[in-house]
Amino acid sequence: MEKLGRNDACWCGSGKKYKKCHIDFDERIEEIESEGHIVPDHSIIKTPAQIEKIKESAKINIAVLDYVAEHIKAGISTAEIDKWVYDITTKMGGIPAPLNYQGFPKSVCTSINNEVCHGIPDENRILKDGDIINVDCSTELNGYFSDSSRMFCIGNVSEENKRLVEVAKQSLYEGLKEVKPWGFLGDMAEAVSKYVSENGYSIVREIGGHGIGLEFHEDPWVGYVTSGVSKFVAEKGHEMLLVPGMMFTIEPMINMGRQEIYTDDKNGWTIYTKDGKPSAQWEIQVLITDDGYEIISY
Repeated sequence: MEKLGRNDACWCGSGKKYKKCHIDFDERIEEIESEGHIVPDHSIIKTPAQIEKIKESAKINIAVLDYVAEHIKAGISTAEIDKWVYDITTKMGGIPAPLNYQGFPKSVCTSINNEVCHGIPDENRILKDGDIINVDCSTELNGYFSDSSRMFCIGNVSEENKRLVEVAKQSLYEGLKEVKPWGFLGDMAEAVSKYVSENGYSIVREIGGHGIGLEFHEDPWVGYVTSGVSKFVAEKGHEMLLVPGMMFTIEPMINMGRQEIYTDDKNGWTIYTKDGKPSAQWEIQVLITDDGYEIISY
């Protein structure tokens, strides 16, 4: 944390003196850190002015996914979805955040059936009756970022796949029940993990959510697994402290079969389930508020 004098201007941009604004807030965080917990620094706590600009970005992100929801169907190519995303985003003044991000060649990720994430739109990839697809949309507007994704069931989807999609969606809301200021990311993670496990599915360990707003990807890393490889453990009362002004995505990737995945060695991006079974993911962008949370993009 940046050390300020009591009479200095507060770091949040309110114009108030530190002692009249965030000094008690910072002291509470320092006390929790002294107990051995991971805490956020000022760089990932959004100010009210920043939050309003991020919300403007999110309006585009939501509008794009709403358009996709109205027009997606069997017979269209994933390249057409990419064009929708690019055209609507740029018409509304934004930039598709994935485009050329670390070399990603398209404006959106379109992941079908056993593709877990980072599917690359292609004019030869045609949606078929029975497919399930995740459309992951991310937007930059004047340097502020938003990010969310939705699942779509194309035509006559099997009951087995419909259930996977619904459990993946509900897992978000089970996690949200535990999202509150002065709680921990692990509280949310444990709720997601428990719900998914009880329904007989697995959660991808290596890929999680992330902080967002001033950059496309920020701290904290957001995992959901509560057992197994220690690197990916996230249990109640652990992981980063949640404080008002933090913003991150919740996006557990739920596999019908085992959790193991692999990366396409040809394009270097698309992630698949190792056992070839379907995967589903919904993503929302969440702001921690003084009394709970606010969903920024969905």
